[in-house]
Amino acid sequence: MEEDKKRLLILFGSQTGNAVDAAERIGREAERRGYPCSVLSMDEFDASDLAIEESVIFVVSTTGQGENPDSMKLLWRFLLQRNLGNQWLQSLHYAVFGLGDSSYQKYNFASKKLDKRLLDLGANPIVERCLGDDQHPSGYEAALDPWLSSLWSALNQVNPRVFPSVMGSIDAAEKTLDLPKFQILYHDIGGMKLPSDTSSDCKYLEMQIGRARSMSPGKFGHNKNMPNCFLQMTKNQLLTSVDSGRDVRHFEFESVSSAFKYQVGEVLEILPSQDPVAVEAFIRRSDGLIDHGYSFNFQFQNQMKLSRLTWLHLQLIHVEPNGKKSGFVYSLGNASRIPIKLRTFMETTMDVASASPRRYFFEARMSYAQNLNIRNGLLENGFDDHVMSFFAKAEHEKERLEYFASPEGRDDLYQYNQKERRTVLEVLEDFPSVEMPFEWLVQLVPPLRTRAFSISSSPSAHPNQVHLTVSVVSWTTPYKRKRSGLCSTWLAGLDPRKSVNIPAWFNQGMLPPPSPSLPLILIGPGTGCAPFRGIVAERAEQSASGPTAPIIFFFGCRNEDDFLYRDFWLSHTQTGGVLSEENGGGFFVAFSRTQLQKVYVQHKMEEESQRIWSLLSAGAAVYVAGSSTKMPADVLSCFGKIISKESGVPKESALRWLSMLEKAGKYHVEAWS
Repeated sequence: MEEDKKRLLILFGSQTGNAVDAAERIGREAERRGYPCSVLSMDEFDASDLAIEESVIFVVSTTGQGENPDSMKLLWRFLLQRNLGNQWLQSLHYAVFGLGDSSYQKYNFASKKLDKRLLDLGANPIVERCLGDDQHPSGYEAALDPWLSSLWSALNQVNPRVFPSVMGSIDAAEKTLDLPKFQILYHDIGGMKLPSDTSSDCKYLEMQIGRARSMSPGKFGHNKNMPNCFLQMTKNQLLTSVDSGRDVRHFEFESVSSAFKYQVGEVLEILPSQDPVAVEAFIRRSDGLIDHGYSFNFQFQNQMKLSRLTWLHLQLIHVEPNGKKSGFVYSLGNASRIPIKLRTFMETTMDVASASPRRYFFEARMSYAQNLNIRNGLLENGFDDHVMSFFAKAEHEKERLEYFASPEGRDDLYQYNQKERRTVLEVLEDFPSVEMPFEWLVQLVPPLRTRAFSISSSPSAHPNQVHLTVSVVSWTTPYKRKRSGLCSTWLAGLDPRKSVNIPAWFNQGMLPPPSPSLPLILIGPGTGCAPFRGIVAERAEQSASGPTAPIIFFFGCRNEDDFLYRDFWLSHTQTGGVLSEENGGGFFVAFSRTQLQKVYVQHKMEEESQRIWSLLSAGAAVYVAGSSTKMPADVLSCFGKIISKESGVPKESALRWLSMLEKAGKYHVEAWS
């Protein structure tokens, strides 16, 4: 085997960033043990090279109802090729760690499928696969910690020369542990013409967002850098009653940049704007930690009569992987180092006020002395400094941070951080003596991710428009702290009369656009009705030019106050409508709170079991959308009962029939938490 393949390769498939965090943690622990290793996203790795790797750790999240994360799809498609053979990976030693949520029906399904396929291809497991559960009081890390202990012991048995049981080279450890992974290049703006504020120009905005996100360590992927278009909100309508206790909005948008195309069933991803007050507070908290550019041209700053904060707003930076210590760039002639404003980088890539910081904020770091002791067999555990505690000046803060980083403090850290959803800004405010350099903040602050919403419009019925149906998210933490969703709250606060450019991406969803001849059974309680509003509107347009197949739709809500798009659905049940009985369709609503006995969509489905079975027998497809908690599993179980009852087969046979329906691409679920 080539020398550069004698390494521990860690491949992650992530949707929201948790698998990235877990993979990077495994990589850091490998480095501390002197293991040569690489950490890559699955879509950055050539799957055909898997057969020449010796040891690979797969870290895989499951998204939706048992779906592979986007970054895993190419590798998975390659592994499913029939010509690979059952000995193709006979030289590979592997381990799988899955991240999932046991409240979902297909818990950790992606990691289970991957483990089975690797075995089928002849790969050799280093240790048994491990399944992390977000429902555990300590999250997925409760399973990861003991699994890693077993992994390191087992790797030594696989190849003691490459994976020794004691630490390796001190020099290697020094290089990887003493510096952050990214460096900030501060551009001297003294004597330069300061960039004008052209934030209303879409081309300028597109360039700034694309440049910032391509610099970011957040691993957005090339397709998430440049927005597909910029949208302008034209309608912000409250759908629920003021007294309902819920805030569900109907938003309409038009493009203010390039034209857009989409199909029903697709999703719209939006990059939200962060609260400017929070961004300002984060910049103020960072003042003194970003002192290279500020201190470099103090005379110019005085000449321009700029405050420290204004100077930070104007500061131009470039972020790149660390090869040396941070410094200045005196010339802007290098196109690969075109800078952007520091504030723009923060606003578009660093989630400072909605996401909880990664565990690495609190995690133990290895000191030079301990590295030496472990190498000499004098010490096995216990790290004496930590990322935050290393930069803490107050002793009581240092002690608390060290406790959070210890095994004993893991549960308390989970309660303090993830359960309470403390933001990076709040954590830094809780520990005011921590003076973490900006390079570390860039590495450790969670990336600002786009938020995805099911499109609730039809490109045929609503030309040059895209509609969303959004529940404005709010909740109370275990310690009674009020929280709200970043993107939904921001959208709800926009005034359509004011011009705000919204960066947006169109992407394929979990619900493929149905052909006009395909009968449909739709189940969408609450905001799950969103994609079906687009599908029904599209089918209505199609019916104007030819025959179309029937649609029956089961909608659920608490009462009339939550009856989303009531007039729209009822209009399509009228004579000639696509939901009308004369066309074989139907619309059925379940009010769960208007009577003593709660009624859900599955109860209405059972009442219409003959009609459902008739459509299924005629080749209908099932589309389910809505909350990911119990609803998808309850609906699937209800279908099993209906098939068993109407066809006269045992329930086990009915469930197998449903499984075949899913494999045939006729049972689709789009669910969200």
